[in-house]
Amino acid sequence: MTDDSSNRNHDSSRRRLIQAAGVAAVAGASAFSQRASAAAPDAPDGTAIPLADPKGLFPHPPFSAQPQPWPGLASKMNLRPDHGEQSYRGNGRLAGRKALITGGDSGLGRAAAIAYAREGADVAINYLPQEESDAREVQALVQQAGRKFVGLPGDIRHEAFCRKLVSQAAAQLGGLDIFVNCAGRQHTHDDILDVSTEDFDWTLKTNLYALFWLTKAAIPHMPPGSSIIFTSSTNAYNPSTNILDYSITKAGIANFAKGLAKQLVKRGIRVNAIAPGPFWTALQVSGGQTMENVEKLGADVPMGRPGQPVEIAPVYVQLASTESSYMTGQVVGVNGGVGLP
Repeated sequence: MTDDSSNRNHDSSRRRLIQAAGVAAVAGASAFSQRASAAAPDAPDGTAIPLADPKGLFPHPPFSAQPQPWPGLASKMNLRPDHGEQSYRGNGRLAGRKALITGGDSGLGRAAAIAYAREGADVAINYLPQEESDAREVQALVQQAGRKFVGLPGDIRHEAFCRKLVSQAAAQLGGLDIFVNCAGRQHTHDDILDVSTEDFDWTLKTNLYALFWLTKAAIPHMPPGSSIIFTSSTNAYNPSTNILDYSITKAGIANFAKGLAKQLVKRGIRVNAIAPGPFWTALQVSGGQTMENVEKLGADVPMGRPGQPVEIAPVYVQLASTESSYMTGQVVGVNGGVGLP
C-alpha cells in the first residue's frame, strides 16, 4: 500500500472488500455474536446482550497447534478470533473523533478499530506490510460503519517512520484526538541464553522505543480532551518465564503511562493503559508462544479460557470517551480473573 492508499476507494473494490469482510466475520462468529443476534435481531444500538455465564461465551482449550510465520494473520487462525465483526454495536460515544491505532489489522487493535468506527470515529491504523490482507478486512468494516479509514503500513522500529506515521494520520483524518498503541513484539524463549541481542533489540524497539517516538509525535496534534491509551500486559506484574524481554517492556509501558499522565494533565490530555491477560490473537501463534502453550492458552486463568478481542473493545472505548474524564494514569486489567494489576 502506498502513502496515498486511503484515496483508492473505488466503488467496485469497496463493495468487494465489504463482502469479503462479511464472509470473514460470519466464519468467525462466536456464541457471543450468535446470542447478540438471536436475542434481538432487530434491536437498536445499545440493546443489552442477555445474561450468560461468561465462561461459556467463547471457546476453551484445547486448541489446535497452528504455527504461523511472524507477524501472523488473524484470517489464517483456527479458530478465527472474534474482534466484534458481528456483535459490537455502537452508541455514538466517539462521534466525530479521530483515532490512530497501531497494530490495528488484527487482535486488540482490530477490535478497537471496529468499535471506534461503530461509535462514530474516523480511524487510521498502522500495520506491517505482511499484514495487508487483514488490514483490508478492517478497511471494509470501518467503511461499512460509514467512517473514514486510513491505512498506513510500515515498521515502527524506525523513528523517522513513526514521525511520518503520526503526521500522515493527522493530515488524512483532519486531526488527531485518540492515540492507541497496540502494536507489539512477543517471541518465546525458554532460556535467556537463547535471546540474542538482535531479538532483544527487536522487542524493545517495537514495544518501547516506538511508543516513545509515536507519543512525542502525537502530542502536538492533540487538543485538550484527547486520550492516549497504551497496551501493557499482566506480564508487567507477573512475568512469564518464556517471554522475559516482552515482560520488561510491558512493565515499562505501565510505568510510562502513569508518569506521562501526570505530565500531560496540564495539556488536558488523559493517558491510561490496559493490561490484558491471555487473548486469542495472531501474536500467540506466530512465535509469541510455544505451540504447547497455544494449545492450552487461557487454561490457567480462573475463566478457564483466553479472552477474545471483542471482550476488550469496550475498555478501549471507555478510556477514549469523555465519559471517563476523571480517569488518567490508570492501568486497567482485563485478564479473566487473574486479579492483576
